[in-house]
Amino acid sequence: MSSNNGRPILEDVNVIVAGQGGDGSLTVITMLAELLRTNGLNVYTERDVLSRIRGGHAAATMRAFTGDRYCIGSNINLLVALDEEAVEKNARQLDSKSIVVYDDSGGPVPSVLPEGTKVYSAPFNRIAMRTMRRELYKNSIAFGVVGRLLGLEDETLRETFIKHFQRMGQVILEYNLEALGLGFHLADEMGIHKDEGLYKIKKTAPEKRLLITGNESVAFGFMVAGGRFFCGYPITPSSEVLETLQKWLPRCGGVARQTEDELAGINMAIGAALTGARAMVATSGPGFSLMQEGVGHCGSGEIPLVIVDCQRSGPSTGMPTKPEQSDLNLMVFGGHGDFPRIVLTPGHPDDCFYLTAEATNLADKYQCPVFLAMDQALSQNIATVEPFDLDGVSAVPGKRVEAEDIEKLGVYKRYEFTEDNISAFAAPGTPGGLSLVTGNEHNEWGLVSTDPVNRVKMMNKRMGKIEVAKKELPRGRHFGDSGAKIGFIGIGSLFGVILEAMEDLKKEGIKTQYLQPRTIWPVLEDIPAFIDKCSRVYVVELNAQAQLAHILIHQGADPGKIINILRYDGIPYRPAELVKRVLEAESGSKIKKGKKEAKLQ
Repeated sequence: MSSNNGRPILEDVNVIVAGQGGDGSLTVITMLAELLRTNGLNVYTERDVLSRIRGGHAAATMRAFTGDRYCIGSNINLLVALDEEAVEKNARQLDSKSIVVYDDSGGPVPSVLPEGTKVYSAPFNRIAMRTMRRELYKNSIAFGVVGRLLGLEDETLRETFIKHFQRMGQVILEYNLEALGLGFHLADEMGIHKDEGLYKIKKTAPEKRLLITGNESVAFGFMVAGGRFFCGYPITPSSEVLETLQKWLPRCGGVARQTEDELAGINMAIGAALTGARAMVATSGPGFSLMQEGVGHCGSGEIPLVIVDCQRSGPSTGMPTKPEQSDLNLMVFGGHGDFPRIVLTPGHPDDCFYLTAEATNLADKYQCPVFLAMDQALSQNIATVEPFDLDGVSAVPGKRVEAEDIEKLGVYKRYEFTEDNISAFAAPGTPGGLSLVTGNEHNEWGLVSTDPVNRVKMMNKRMGKIEVAKKELPRGRHFGDSGAKIGFIGIGSLFGVILEAMEDLKKEGIKTQYLQPRTIWPVLEDIPAFIDKCSRVYVVELNAQAQLAHILIHQGADPGKIINILRYDGIPYRPAELVKRVLEAESGSKIKKGKKEAKLQ
């Protein structure tokens, strides 16, 4: 960081606010993120909460920075601990240069901090109860202290409060402004005076940037590509897709419906797709399991549908609020029988927008289920992104026929055998366009058939569409030194972690390159080609079975070049952790004869 009048200019800082669920940690981080964004910085936020309304450890983390970053950094600069547990759980992310603001209402700070850590004790809870008669306001008091520490102006903090709380009513706004004032007074008592914070905020005209989650980006990408029908049942971490579309889709003439369960959701979406509407569902692991019969029906009936799977730790209920990538096998191989499917894998909220739009067009064109493989962190973390290029996205129509086309054809066959294996679709009510839809095997007209010759032709027709689709499916994005012998492959929220780990490895004299796959099924030629040109490739995953690596090996990738780096404890990656495992593997301490594996425990 460069210096300005003795204080470093804020260029990269990581802040955690942690306490119990309901303490308002996420509120503080959300307001800080918005405030720093308006000061010209980019931000990335992360949440660590339990699936309950109140209680249990909860933390929210924010990184504010100049330039481009796509994850939380390896070390936390400022920890705001609203209870003892917040210190104990987050001490591992601190170092001797970190600062802790600790609510000592319940006692002194635990002795688990790294040597050299500076501690400010502040009785947030006691002040809130004594002055406001409710502990609810301790986060607003803490906001005043945190703002001062970060070098933010008091009036700017007040303006942020007004913007955030005024929609909740004048009374709530006034109470929170009073609590903010108490925070300023407390900061003075702690020696953190106005204009004397840790950093100097160098105000710049903020670039036109969006502050958005992956789930929100998915919703907007679907709408821009002509999506007009959405069904969902609330399930962490996919619920924000439903919430966003319920707010915005009706303004585009569409429908967003909350159903009674996931079975109803996918079946309603299938019904909508059969009318010609572009349809999508979003869910997570347990809900996705319930949808499997419907997914198979899409494959058999050649029904276009976008299916968003916001993966979380499983199996069963698992850990609903923790990131994982353990549904890959279900997306690629799930369902009974053989049918075509496409699986796309975005890596950042902007990628979510464009790949969802792509998925919507692909589903319509190839008349099959198209999956969007998200994970909890990618779904719910907030990031600044450049405004979406709306001119670069359009609704590309699939093969449709109208009444005049059918009249020329003479006979309309919904499942007609064609050169590209794609049959034209006539919307219900089109004169002469009668079609039958059944879950049974069928002939070109849609009539049930068990004829062996027809069966083989129909199966080859359906599966052949994917061979045609391969020509236009999204290829991976390449980063790093194209001549490096060490490679990375990783998807979802690992995108930013790998990029930053590569920078740190370069400082250690290790050159690397990274392929971020954007299509993992079918496996495209760019992935095995990338593996072939490297001496070894670290496939980094959030699951216990190396699902992505095994999918690649299943499709011909050289297993002798793949080293698995796995994590499945629910804790998000940090770049330094990945660097450590790679350095250990490179030294040979983690590479075992006959089985190359570097597990993150």
